[in-house]
Formats: sequence, C-alpha cells, structure tokens
Amino acid sequence: MSKPTDGWEKLGDRYYRKIQLYTSVFDEDIELENYIISGAPYSGALALHRDESKIRAFRGGDAARSSIDIYSSAGKLIRRLDWDQGIIKGLGWSEDEKLLVVAQDGAVRCYSDLSDDFTPFSLGHEAEEQGVVECRFWATGFVAMLGDNRLVEVSNYVEPRPRVLATPPSDEVMSWSIVPPAYSLSRSVEVLLAIGQTINVVDVNDSEDRMLQNGPFRHICVSPNGKFVALYTEDAKVWVISSDFQDKLSEYDTKVKSVPKDMQWCGNDAVILAWEDEVHLLGPNGAATKYYYDSWVHLVPDVDGLRIFTNDVCEFVQGIADVTEDTFKVGSTSPSAVLLDAVEQLEKRSPKADDNIQLIKPNLIHAVDSCIAAAGYEYSIHWQKQLLKAASFGKTVLDLYDSDDFVSMVESIRVLNAVRFFEIGLPLSYDQYIRLTPERLITRLVARHEYLLAVRLSDTLRLPTDRIYVHWACEKARRAAEDDEATARLIVNKISTQRGISYDEVARVAFDEGRTHLATQLLNHEPLAGKQVPLLLSMDQGALALDKAIESGDTDLVLISLLHLRQKLPLASFFRTINSRPVATALVEATARADDREMLKDLYYQDDRRNDGAMLLYADALAQKDTQTTLARLRPALNLLQETKDLAPQARLVEDTAKLLRAQEALDADESLRPPSAEGQEPQQRVRFKGLPLNETIYRLFLMGQGKRALKLQAEHKMSERAFWWLRLRAQVAGRSWRDLEEFGTKTKKSPIGWEAFFNEVLGAGNSKLAGSVFVPKCTGLTPRERADMYLRCGMIAKAAEEGAKAKDGEFLESLRGKAQGREVAEVERLINVLAKGR
Repeated sequence: MSKPTDGWEKLGDRYYRKIQLYTSVFDEDIELENYIISGAPYSGALALHRDESKIRAFRGGDAARSSIDIYSSAGKLIRRLDWDQGIIKGLGWSEDEKLLVVAQDGAVRCYSDLSDDFTPFSLGHEAEEQGVVECRFWATGFVAMLGDNRLVEVSNYVEPRPRVLATPPSDEVMSWSIVPPAYSLSRSVEVLLAIGQTINVVDVNDSEDRMLQNGPFRHICVSPNGKFVALYTEDAKVWVISSDFQDKLSEYDTKVKSVPKDMQWCGNDAVILAWEDEVHLLGPNGAATKYYYDSWVHLVPDVDGLRIFTNDVCEFVQGIADVTEDTFKVGSTSPSAVLLDAVEQLEKRSPKADDNIQLIKPNLIHAVDSCIAAAGYEYSIHWQKQLLKAASFGKTVLDLYDSDDFVSMVESIRVLNAVRFFEIGLPLSYDQYIRLTPERLITRLVARHEYLLAVRLSDTLRLPTDRIYVHWACEKARRAAEDDEATARLIVNKISTQRGISYDEVARVAFDEGRTHLATQLLNHEPLAGKQVPLLLSMDQGALALDKAIESGDTDLVLISLLHLRQKLPLASFFRTINSRPVATALVEATARADDREMLKDLYYQDDRRNDGAMLLYADALAQKDTQTTLARLRPALNLLQETKDLAPQARLVEDTAKLLRAQEALDADESLRPPSAEGQEPQQRVRFKGLPLNETIYRLFLMGQGKRALKLQAEHKMSERAFWWLRLRAQVAGRSWRDLEEFGTKTKKSPIGWEAFFNEVLGAGNSKLAGSVFVPKCTGLTPRERADMYLRCGMIAKAAEEGAKAKDGEFLESLRGKAQGREVAEVERLINVLAKGR
C-alpha cells in the first residue's frame, strides 16, 4: 500500500497533492486540443464542443454535424445535444448543473437536468448587432463581451434579464475576468479588462482605470473567494495581487517564451498555468512545481481545487487540509498521528498501542475528532478505513464521547465512495460534498438516470425518495419502447409501493410526448381530483374530467369542468354530455338561472321540460316593466303548457295572471284611484297595481274604498269567500273604516270566517267599543263564559257580569266586583245577589 504522502508537493509553507481520479478518460479519436471544455462546479459534468475556429479533417456529413457532448469526469458519455444555432461563443455551467450555451448572435439556451430540454432567451438587440466574442460565467449568471467591447450581464437564469454594463474603452482587450456579485464591494458583477498597459474595472455604473503600468496582461484570473487576482504579464511573469489592486502578494517568473493557453486558480492559495502538455503549480511567495503530460491538457477549476484532463487521465489538484497534514506528515507527533500509529500497533498486537494511548490521553478527544475529519479528506479507501479504525479505537478508551460526528462521517464516506466510482464519475471532495449538500447530490444522480444508487443513498441519508421515482416514471413515459398499457402497468407497479407520490406530473409528460392513452391510464390512479381534473381538461378529456370532478364531490372542480366543456363543445353536444349526469345538470341549471337564462331555456327545451321552461318564460315575462310586453311574453309560456294535459293547472295560473295584469292595467290607468287619507294627514301618493298579487290587489282596493271592484276581481278569479272576507276585514281595520264595519256587522248574519275574527281584529286595532257592542253578541257559537271574557277584554264590566250570571259563575262575578266602577258596581252586586238567591 502506497504511503498517504505520495504525490505531496510543498510550496512555501503549504502542501499540495495531485490525485489520480480516473484513467483512459477519453477515446484517442477525441482530439482534446480541438475542443472547448467546460466543467460544472462540484466535480460536475463536462461539456465538450468542437472549437469552430480550428481546422479539422472532413469525415463525412455525420462527423461534421455540430453537437455538444456531455461527459462525466470518468469519460462516460451522458448525453449528446444537437446544436444548430451557429457558432458557440460561451459554454458554462450554473451551480445547479444547468448548461448555458451562448451563440454568436446572442441567442442563449439553458439546458436543465443534463437533458435536451432547454429554455431559450436572447441577450438583446446589441448582442445581435455586434455579435458575442466571449463569455465568463459564475454560479448564477454570466457576462458576455460583444464585438464593440460592450458587456452584457445576466444575473439570474430563472428569470433572465440581460443588462448592459457601463461603456468600457474601445481599445483591444487582451484578456478579461469577472468578480462575482457575492464578492464585489458593489454587490454587482465587476469585470476586469486588460487593455493596453493597465486594467479597467467595469460595473453597471462606471468604468474605472486602475492605473497599472506593467501590461499588457495576457491572462487575468480571480480567486474563488474574490480576494485575489492573478495576472500573466507580457514578460512571462505571474503576479498575484489583492482584488482592490493595492497589494502585490507574490511574483513568479515562468521563464517560458510561449504564452500559456490557460491560467486558473487552484483553491484560493495557488495558481495553475497550462501549456499544451505542461502544467505549473504556483504556491504562495513564488514557490512552484511542474507536471508534464503526454497529451493535451485542459484545466477545470472548482471551489477547493482543480481538475486536470487529458485523453488518458483525470487528476485533481488541491491543497492539503491542515488536519490531514498533521496526521500524515512525516515525523508528526500530533495526537491524531499518534492515535493512527496506535491502531497500527494494535493490529500487530504490539504493547506500544497502549503506550501511544497513554501518551495522548489528555488530547484523545481531539485526536479522535482529527482522525474522523482526516478520513473525509482521503480518497484512498484503505486510509479512510485506517483513520476510522483509529477514531473507533480512541472512542473505546474514552468514558464519554458523542459518536454523532463519527456516524455522520461514515455515511458521508460511503456516499462519496459510491459516487466516485468510475461508472458514476462524480469525484466529489468532502468540502464539495458539504457545499453541494446531499439533496442536490441526489438530484445530480437522478439527472444521470442513476436511480438505483440515488434510492440507496437516499435511504442511507434518510432523505425522501419520491422525486426519484417520479423522475424515473417520467423518463419511462418519454422513452419506453413498450405499448401504453404495458408502460402504465410498469409505472404503476413501481410507484404504487411508495407513499404520497402523485401521478399527475408523469401523466403530463406522457401527454406532452403524444401518449394520451398512457396519460389517461396513469391519471386513473391519481387519488387527488384537484390534480386529475386540470390535466384531463388540458388533454381534451372533458367528459372524463367531469366524471372525476363529480366523484370527488368538489363543486369548484365540477364548475371548472363544465366551463371547459361549454367552451369546447357545441351547445347541443354540451347538453347531451350533462344529461346523464344529474349533479352536472343541477349545477348548470343553478348557475344559468343567475347568469345565462337563455342557455337555461335551451336546456329545458333540450330536455323537454315544458313546465320548467314555461315557468322560466313566466318569470321573465313578469320581470318586464311594460304590461303589454309582459302579456306578449306570457303567450309562449301559455302555449307551452297547453300542449300537455297534465300541465292544465299551470296553464290556468298563466291565464289568471294575464287576466289580473289586464285588470291591474285598467286600475293603474284610472287616475281617480287614490287611497283615502286619515284626518289631519296629507294625501297619500298613488299606488301602482301592476305586478301585485291578487290578494294584495284586492286588499288595496278595499283600502281605497273600492269594494265593488274588489268584488268583481273576486268573481273573475274565483277567489274563496274565506280569503276574500279576511282581505276585506283587514283592509277596513287598517283603513279605520269603523262605520262600514259597524254597518256590515249589523246587517250581515253569517260570516265564513266567523265573528271572532272580526272581534279580534277590531279589538287589536284599539276600538273596544265596536268590538264589544257589535261583534261579541254575534259570537252565538261561544259559551256565556267565553263571551264574558270577551266583554271583559273590551272593558264592558256590566255586560261581562250579565254573561257570567248566565253561566252561573259566582267566582267570576266576585272577581268583577273589584273591577267595577260607578254604575257597574250596583249592577255587579245585583247579579251576585240574584245568583245567590237562585241557589
């Protein structure tokens, strides 16, 4: 087993190492010197595109077709994207592994999930006119340089809004770089332009000359944390200065006559220069080391290091973590180094193991923590195990130790080793993994269609798996070779075992792919109608959507479905669709009654609902202001009812209404009709009869003293005597027509509503004298005692006493003794004595 320090290089006071990740990365047919390569952050995918500016041999039409190839870091082809938008001038990645491709005319495509689905947008009119020359990308945006040196910024890929920065000088730009908004003082992107002998800093508001004198600078590169800037001068030197251009931190003379093809930062402490097959790693204070290769080299920077690609190998260069250096450095006496040695002695069954533990016992907790941390930074599985064994051994000696960090690190290492496997090709470092987060790592695996690994890692990390299954199902819906029935069974069998997974997203993908039957089959398994119905409507499955909405019992969904069907179908087809669905018919009827009465008429006609249709016509007719218009509109309702014998009562109702309206029209035309006013009051305003019910019409006629006209209406409409008498009584009481009531009560012998009603109404109106003198004597059907109570309510004590005497009720007479006044006292006494003698 190789030593853990193999490949370490010391630059100044810091160690660096070059780790071989994969071999035989690209085929020899891929001439990397003729390709533009861009790598996603966090050891993400690589995008390769043939450099259009370089001449290549003709190999037939297929070979000449332009494409963008997406590879893993291990050289596995993930996707090939066809490109037909002209010359590519920008190829970059977002933090969430979206591929950004910028064409010369300013057209931009944003590819998501390593697929051929993209969102297009444009950089605007200026880019189309001047053309794009180059682009620089950061985690969430990019800057494009146009042919006239103008700079266009896009700061958000979700809602791209291109913005032109301040106007820079028009001289030739030798090189340029950007300071991302997160690291600039202005909190907006800053662009560093090497023009002439100096550097100009351009932001959205201004273009500022930094007044340098040692240009031109052939390369500019900003460190990942935005604090330092590396400059490659014309005399082959590399300067590292602060990003505010105030301090020069180091200088390195490459002594190479040719200009390097690339310069990138390796973390925040080192700079890497690359020629065709030679790489210089520059550390602090001008320290450097060199690497040589047998083929063309490409550099792909990352947050904590840098990947180097050739056809044969993929390597990762990074600074050694302090905890790793303390543990593995030759001659180290740190607690973690002693603990690691102790576990090795333990494996040899040497007593030195206990000696080592005793030596570091005061710092044993620190030693265990350091071994756990160092294990995360290791790529070698052997040394990962050794460090974890050392940490586990140290824990057993401690009385109390929280093992959460140990367990978490073991899980993290398992995940890292799994995704670093060459079939997956995600060589994440521990720092990258922490920054990326496990959730986003799972998303990257899903984008690569590594579903089984994604599920297993999610289970290990206790993460939800629903999105993994949904993505798998969507891909099956897109690309499955089986027929719709078989594909639906396959998807349902897999998804049905998982809780809380919705089928609507998968069904929508199937529909977008033209597999409508598959989409319908999947939606049959969707438990939430709120997700079923909208998608079925978008698929023009209106009838099925209506059935699902009715089954759900959600009135809003039913109404949405009905509205969609009404817009899509002819009226007759719409009515045929809802006829077999009573709930839908009832809702249509209820809504149409308020908003669309014409459609309601058509519905009744379609269903041959003559009574409902006639009643609707009847209601519309009565709503008219003009009587003649009302009468004219009543005719169709009457004709509709007269066509069916069973609707004869309704027909008579319409006829009576028409007859009443004519009578009311005549009454309204009679200017002499005005309700009488009480004494001392102003004349009342004239009352209109149109639209009043028959009862109200007769009541008002009596109120106005038009008894004969009221009798005529009663005869015409065959109103019952009881109803008519009640109307007359209440109208005369309301009009205080006491004389008419007295005369009527005196001359009339029989009442169809009984004389008690007259008594109660008159007494309730306050005329006790009339009630007692006229109407109590006519209540011959009552007992003397009942009449006595009626007299008593009218205050007629003497009359009440007479009726009490007839009833021979001594107690009642005694009760009247205290109520009697004046002459009534003697009468009550006389009747009491008479009753007493009779006993």
